[in-house]
Amino acid sequence: MARVSQAHLDARRRQILDAAALCFARNGFHATSMQDVLKEADLSAGAVYRYFRGKDELITAIVAEVLGVLRETYEGAAEEAPPPLPDVLITRALARMREVRPGLLEDGSWAFPRLVAQAWTEVGRNDELAVQVHTGYTAVRSAWMRVVESYKAAGLIDRSADADAMSRVMVALAQGFVAHLAALGPVPDGTLERGLRALMSMRDPRAR
Repeated sequence: MARVSQAHLDARRRQILDAAALCFARNGFHATSMQDVLKEADLSAGAVYRYFRGKDELITAIVAEVLGVLRETYEGAAEEAPPPLPDVLITRALARMREVRPGLLEDGSWAFPRLVAQAWTEVGRNDELAVQVHTGYTAVRSAWMRVVESYKAAGLIDRSADADAMSRVMVALAQGFVAHLAALGPVPDGTLERGLRALMSMRDPRAR
């Protein structure tokens, strides 16, 4: 029997994850059955269960991938000289997610924001997912802290700036924007970048 290549295995795993992501975004985690995933992926039960035992493993794998992409994006930015400012960097991170998870729903909207919203609702009941989210976001925050240290080294912010606090706020800002897209739908292109740039231009009138 011919040996299946790693490329084939990786492509099949990607096919399953993409199908599951669309199903979860479309109908919600609990209203989606494994049969729905099989149909979306156009695969047999044996082909899917070779990779994932059920929905919990699917959503945990999807979340791990998303957090990994964000971490890699921010770690890469920390190596740039000078590092990109938040208006560019957060927009870049979301653009990268569009490359990794480009799926669209029937109405043409991007599935990713609704997928993230579904994942968040599962954290409270799925211990494995909760651990994955906590570990993943800790890594993302650490990557953002490296970006902040790069800002300091480049003289872009004061050296006394709280890197941990800034990283938490930047992560929360990106999360909030995705939640906005999930609940209220698309916004004009460039909205996030322009809004962040405007906020960054503010000056404290009390400062001398």
